[in-house]
Amino acid sequence: MADVLKYGDRVHIQNGYNGWKGGYLDTNGGSSQTGALYGVSTTETPARATGTGTWEIISAAGKKTGEQVMSGDVIHLRNLYANDGGYLDTNGGASPSQTAAAKYDVTTNKDKDRAGAGTASWRIFAQTSAPADQAVRVNDVVILWNLYSPTGSFLETNGGTTASGGKYDVCTSAYWNRSSNVGDWRLIKAQA
Repeated sequence: MADVLKYGDRVHIQNGYNGWKGGYLDTNGGSSQTGALYGVSTTETPARATGTGTWEIISAAGKKTGEQVMSGDVIHLRNLYANDGGYLDTNGGASPSQTAAAKYDVTTNKDKDRAGAGTASWRIFAQTSAPADQAVRVNDVVILWNLYSPTGSFLETNGGTTASGGKYDVCTSAYWNRSSNVGDWRLIKAQA
């Protein structure tokens, strides 16, 4: 089906906070975390600057470009800023300004697995899809669970950000939906 997401697709990733007003996942500015390329926040639009809000879906399990993304797959998300904005990665502890549920800061890194422990590996779970054939489709509501640490953690928006043009800070949380759909995301195909 045409709306099924496939490996190699380029997407914008919208956050569900406050009725889908959480902004779009974006690389924005530097990061003080060891080995990080860019900080990650959300912004009002998917195109704050060329490629900052565009992410390529890559299989972490060896699935080939063009194969369907299935709920439960482990993926990498590669940012396309300057043709390689790095891989979405957990790196260091969450900021003290974030809630008690926050676990790790989120940045990008040049490697698919910076620490050799799943820091840039994300298991994607769709809440549902139609038809219910396990495939993940454009605009399905998904959660992204990071595989770093034995217990993992969920990608979410959490508090404001000081990043220029940023809307909300991004971190991981112990809870899949801590408050007001902050852990819900949907993937929208980017124009080629």
